[in-house]
Amino acid sequence: MSAGGAFGGNRGLRPVPPEKGIFPLDHMHECDQEKKDYLDCLKSSSHQSETCRRFSKKYLECRMAKNLMARQDMSELGFGKEAEAEAPGANESKRTDK
Repeated sequence: MSAGGAFGGNRGLRPVPPEKGIFPLDHMHECDQEKKDYLDCLKSSSHQSETCRRFSKKYLECRMAKNLMARQDMSELGFGKEAEAEAPGANESKRTDK
């Protein structure tokens, strides 16, 4: 029997961790209040996540502040400026024909 086990085992390939989505658990419960606020909002809004974006943003900001995830610009996480959300055409490039 090979040293790799019944399902092939290690074939010389090293696993590659995902870029996002996996980060340290909050064992010290440093962001529990933000998590609770977000989950309460989801329950009260019939799980409409768009309604609870401000709580999601606060939770992510807490995790970054406590070094529970890598610090990133909020726009990279899907949170643009409030003005951009109100004016969806603001980011489109304007053409000038001469």
